[in-house]
Amino acid sequence: MAETHDGATRRDFIHVASATMGVVGGACVAWPFIHQMNPAADTLALASTEFDTAGVAEGMAVTVLWRGKPVFVRHRTAAEIEAAGAVDLDSLPDPQADADRSERPEMLVLVGVCTHLGCVPLGQKATDPRGEWGGWFCPCHGSHYDTSGRIRKGPAPENLEVPPYTYITDTVIRIG
Repeated sequence: MAETHDGATRRDFIHVASATMGVVGGACVAWPFIHQMNPAADTLALASTEFDTAGVAEGMAVTVLWRGKPVFVRHRTAAEIEAAGAVDLDSLPDPQADADRSERPEMLVLVGVCTHLGCVPLGQKATDPRGEWGGWFCPCHGSHYDTSGRIRKGPAPENLEVPPYTYITDTVIRIG
């Protein structure tokens, strides 16, 4: 058999070329199976939602669906903003400043799912009980949230989640 100056043979080349073609062929066969696991276009369309806050009057709350979850959008009054900002952070189970929870103080956007067991707290309707701090109340186990969505009393371990959102105009927000 013919050897080159470094000891390699034609058979070595054939082995390396065959292995390379096998790997490339395997990748070509596997790609469609891997690609089919990506989310469908209709699922990706639900990844974000836009909402115009112009119709939400002061003191009013609206529920928007995002990724199958309720999102609470509340136009807070000056008294609610002041009360939320005056809270001593050391007294909170999950301390977080009100200013860190909303991009604009008057418009609060929260995922409306209790952080204890995933219930939907009451407080969006004018007739709903809002708990001791005027925010939201989860009747399942008695969690009370304030006007900033922070847990104040009850078994919930964390504040209501603030979803990723941005203002794309002065009144339209994109959630997600």
